[in-house]
Amino acid sequence: MTSKLKLGIIISTTRPGRLGDKISEWTAGLAAKRSEATFQVVDLRDYPLPFFEEKLPPLYAPSAHPVAQRWSAKMAELDGYLFLTAEYNHSVSGVLKNALDYLGAETHRKPATFVGYGGVGGARAVEHLRGILAEMQVATLRHALHIGRTEMLGLLREGKTMADFPYLDEQATPLFDELVWWATTLAAGRASSRAVSAA
Repeated sequence: MTSKLKLGIIISTTRPGRLGDKISEWTAGLAAKRSEATFQVVDLRDYPLPFFEEKLPPLYAPSAHPVAQRWSAKMAELDGYLFLTAEYNHSVSGVLKNALDYLGAETHRKPATFVGYGGVGGARAVEHLRGILAEMQVATLRHALHIGRTEMLGLLREGKTMADFPYLDEQATPLFDELVWWATTLAAGRASSRAVSAA
């Protein structure tokens, strides 16, 4: 590979006052220190998709909706994903599930990791997201980071910032290490497959 990897930090909620803004700023700050890849924040607020009601799954017929086409193109250009996922009712947000339903082959053979937040650190949302992404042929990684009740209350009610929880920076290191390694490996594999198909 001659060009840098492109990795996306996906903000998975859109509600006003979301905690995701603080967490995405922190995550993007850590990502900016990495030299192996270019990270960009992908905010679902920028992709106001209607409720998925397409006649056919995206694998068989891409959506004609212009926002869906922009969303599809953005996910296709990325080599891997870091999902910032809140936990809603023991699962992922509805807006994230809806956005994922619009995708077909764009995510195939790419890696994903997670920063979860909410009840029990967003662990249940992360586990649900793993199952969804497996069906989308995404390689989900073992390392995830979970932001729990103590940190959330500090951020929401006590005026704290992510800098008040420096141990989270340390916990994020293997998450980034693994995402970059898998993104590099799978990008090479996809390139090899394309070369074989073209021969």
